[in-house]
Amino acid sequence: MFTGIIARQGRFRGYRQGRSEAAVEAPGFEDKLATGDSIAVNGVCLTLAGRDGSVLRFDLSRETLAKSTLGSLKPGDLLNLELPLTLATPLSGHLVSGHVDGVGTVVRISSRPPGRRLTVSFPASLRPFFVPKGSVAVEGVSLTVASLGPSSFEVELIPTTLTATNLGALRAGARVNLECDLVGKYVYNWISQGHKKG
Repeated sequence: MFTGIIARQGRFRGYRQGRSEAAVEAPGFEDKLATGDSIAVNGVCLTLAGRDGSVLRFDLSRETLAKSTLGSLKPGDLLNLELPLTLATPLSGHLVSGHVDGVGTVVRISSRPPGRRLTVSFPASLRPFFVPKGSVAVEGVSLTVASLGPSSFEVELIPTTLTATNLGALRAGARVNLECDLVGKYVYNWISQGHKKG
């Protein structure tokens, strides 16, 4: 479990064994992770398979490659990294599982001094899980839905987010990992299964 508050970034170094393994340079993580530990990489929960110094190696399943952007990375790409939540960690963002619901596309980036406003389109199947002022994780970053349309949402990116994450480097047309609010998904599933009050 994660919070969507990004404390560090890493860089993609390449795929190994076809695309079944990803290598990520993450200085400073060497003493914080052991083989088998979880870490969120651009919002995707991955298991550490091993490491070579500051380069971390993660297994990539077919599901991960199909449901996220991790199969289309290029060497040098900046990645958002987050260690798992502990009982002693302040919950500054929102509960993020690291299980990506789908991939969205950046439609527009508008200047909104001192930050920016980001418009992201999403697959139609995700529409029930978005609500105005609700939470969404974009590339693993905890954000608030500022405006919601039938097929896109807008979020505000404050200066801290622009400098501490890879969202500051996004351009129109970029594909991004999306995770909808965890609580909202459970509530929607409960109601859609016919569990109604009374």
